[in-house]
Amino acid sequence: MILYHGSNVEVQNPRIITTNRGLDFGSGFYLTSDVEQATRWSILKTKRRGSGMPILSVFEFDNEIEKSDVIVRKFNKPNREWLNFVVDNRKGQYSGKLFDVVIGPVANDKTILTINDYISGAISEETALILLEPSKLTNQYAFLTYAGLQTLKFKEAIVNVR
Repeated sequence: MILYHGSNVEVQNPRIITTNRGLDFGSGFYLTSDVEQATRWSILKTKRRGSGMPILSVFEFDNEIEKSDVIVRKFNKPNREWLNFVVDNRKGQYSGKLFDVVIGPVANDKTILTINDYISGAISEETALILLEPSKLTNQYAFLTYAGLQTLKFKEAIVNVR
């Protein structure tokens, strides 16, 4: 399977960067199978950082890893488990099982308001799930450990995407 990482720099040797910003699946190296999503991210990161140029780093991912020692958590849709996993990670409070790779929907600009309302207690879990149901979310693959990163093989960089 081909996955894309959008950034303002080429990434041949990914690493896990710990950040103080709460990410959907925790600190890790994030990719997507959606080239349009990765392209948007590369343009956004280039603008935010004010340097480099939009670049897609392309990786091959062995999606048969579930048969290996790599521990994978996959969310097929934005359900109760996904919502609480994302919320716990965004709040920096996740304390459950550790995974090497997490696959699932992206909490995007359209859904983040719903998630923030749920985090603040303004809406219930049930209401949040109802609001998230019609969302056509793209995917993200978070590689959270060295073992997870070893399942990726760099293929090429596509420079100055638009």
